[in-house]
Amino acid sequence: MNEDPIFALATGAGRAAVAVLRLSGQGSGAILGKLAGGLPRPRMASLRQLRHPDSCEVLDQALVLWFPGPASYTGEDSAEFHLHGGPAVVAGVAEALVATGARPAEAGEFTRRAFLNGKLDLTAAEGIADLIAAETAGQRRQALRQAGGALATLYGGWAGRMTALLARQEAFIEFEDEDLPADLDAAVVEAAAALRSEIATHLADGGRGERLREGLTVAILGAPNAGKSSLLNALVGREAAIVSARAGTTRDVVEVRLDLGGIPVTLADTAGLRDTLDDIEVEGIRRARQRAEEADLLLLVFAADQPLDVDTLAWRRPDALVVMNKSDLGGPPAGFDGLMVSARSGAGLETLRARLEYEAVARAGSTAETLLTRPRHRAALQEAISWLSTLQSAPLPELRAEALRAALRALGRITGRVGVEAVLDVVFGEFCIGK
Repeated sequence: MNEDPIFALATGAGRAAVAVLRLSGQGSGAILGKLAGGLPRPRMASLRQLRHPDSCEVLDQALVLWFPGPASYTGEDSAEFHLHGGPAVVAGVAEALVATGARPAEAGEFTRRAFLNGKLDLTAAEGIADLIAAETAGQRRQALRQAGGALATLYGGWAGRMTALLARQEAFIEFEDEDLPADLDAAVVEAAAALRSEIATHLADGGRGERLREGLTVAILGAPNAGKSSLLNALVGREAAIVSARAGTTRDVVEVRLDLGGIPVTLADTAGLRDTLDDIEVEGIRRARQRAEEADLLLLVFAADQPLDVDTLAWRRPDALVVMNKSDLGGPPAGFDGLMVSARSGAGLETLRARLEYEAVARAGSTAETLLTRPRHRAALQEAISWLSTLQSAPLPELRAEALRAALRALGRITGRVGVEAVLDVVFGEFCIGK
């Protein structure tokens, strides 16, 4: 592993009251000592005058902290410089660090080193990346659980049980002629079936964890002038989409992010559905249909002052929300079972918002559960299940042992215990430079 000293700005770029530079790697203590005139006590903030190691020019008066490895975030000798946040100060200290032999860190390199030094597993590293990117309380809670080891504990428990089963199976093979319990081999098969069932239950979550991490999309469909853009603006509380009495004003998909019950939801306002010869509007309608097909939820909008639109009705399905807008201009037609709202007066909007929140939470799951958060987790668990299924029908104990080893390897790829070189760049590429 490369132990070159690395540094990066851990706080936001630009002018600020305080800027934090992180330093980690072999020789970090010597570098800190050169700039700060000696090492402070470990994990104790110390006010020091920072000087350039070559010119002795004063760069800043700053708080410095020293974290000897392995008791640090990365597991290496590390330090922090809490500087005045002016760009010139940060640039001056960064140049001084380069002069001492440190280099700028790559994205995610601090956390990558923490992983390689055994300070955290790959799921915890992914949880930290998700925590940095979290937009809502629900995402934050899920990321904190994962960063705290919830997934690692769950998968580690399964791996431990598989390891015990493998040991029993190997004992059956190695000491077949010895006086072993007659049902030892059958007990391994039975316990493996129970494990397979637990993993299958974990997988049957409807993709709620991934949806919470990535967010849901609600596509708003309706005829021209049904008030889709007005409804979008009313729901988000600002002028996000252009509103006009002229039909066909919305040509492209307008997307706005919203927090509903801790779930990140993207509302997508689309072009009105109708037959038209306008090439640009035709393309807008094509995009509207495509967005509707990709969406997690449809919001079908009709207008109380217009007949029910046939093109919009064609998109009706059991999980679609149906809304009659412009309730201030007319009542619902006979048999209409949707929500009555008025984007203009605000009538019914709170009911609609509550219903959208209910649907979002139902699809993204309870944030009190330990949920899958990435497709690579799902693929590895499906592979483990496949091998545990193979074990059930394997005619020889040697084949059952090999199936257990393969299932263990699949679980190990999730936490980073085996065969993860190909995914490390992807995982740590999600981080900002200073993490």
